[in-house]
Amino acid sequence: MENQTMVVPLKQPIVFELEGFDVPPGYGPLLFFLVLLTYLVVLLGNGAVVCIIFMDKNLHRPMFVMVCHLMVCDLLGATTVLPRLMMHFLMGQKRIAYAPAITQGFCVHTYGVAVQTILGVMAYDRYVAVCEPLRYHTIMTSARLHICCTLAWIVALLLIAVLFSFHMNVPLCGRTIKHVYCSNRSILNLACIATPTSNIYGLAMTWTLSTGVFVIIALSYIRILRASFKQSRTDRGTSNKALQTCVPHLIIYVLYQIASVIIIVSYRIPSITHNIRSFFSILFIVIPPTINPIIYGLVSKDLRTSIVKRFSIRVGHKN
Repeated sequence: MENQTMVVPLKQPIVFELEGFDVPPGYGPLLFFLVLLTYLVVLLGNGAVVCIIFMDKNLHRPMFVMVCHLMVCDLLGATTVLPRLMMHFLMGQKRIAYAPAITQGFCVHTYGVAVQTILGVMAYDRYVAVCEPLRYHTIMTSARLHICCTLAWIVALLLIAVLFSFHMNVPLCGRTIKHVYCSNRSILNLACIATPTSNIYGLAMTWTLSTGVFVIIALSYIRILRASFKQSRTDRGTSNKALQTCVPHLIIYVLYQIASVIIIVSYRIPSITHNIRSFFSILFIVIPPTINPIIYGLVSKDLRTSIVKRFSIRVGHKN
């Protein structure tokens, strides 16, 4: 209410203050350590997968190239939020200038959209691999692969660029961002004027993107299951192997959607405490980047074999 009653727009340089967590006295270092540990797991896990795929020429295949893009996306999301969250817990730092706030919001939203567009492209790749195995290398050429991955990023960047273009010339009358990190809506909530165009575009973009990706993935897996059942009548081993390559992709998509739904539901339940709601709000940035490398490392035999091989070589050199 205070932000809405202020009539004098703020002038640059604007410095916001994130609401963040309510940290009990003495718990800051512990929370800092937990976030640091999480961030290190994300960096090491995703970084290791990217390096292994880059170094092993046997993994220079469409599926693993797309996994590489997904891991880079995970690193973007975690790096955008977790280091500043560590500063918040360790030093109580809640202030953030206007430009870094816009940058953080842009990167967080880009991460959210790019994850979905990349997963959509991966679903198409799995569909071609299972349903058109003889034509797979003809359809998914190196050029087409890079075009698909580039389009996934371009679509994400363009959608978010348009979303944040609505910030131009919008006067702000408040400084307190009621969130753990900066986002489009949390910043525009401080506007002196109503922003209906941004609201409509944001909702339309979110609904269209989520529905579109869901339809692509659903149709792909319906056809994959149908093709696998037909193939299992003659060659069960090949059918099971084809389905196994789809499992990591499906698990990651489901985990991301569950984390997103938890965030939405938490904001609809007034009885949830501020800290719990804040914790839920970072789940979609923490859980997928932490678990994705583990999922692909455990389920993908080729990737797992390459990791073990490289680790064995290094241990052998040391001995």
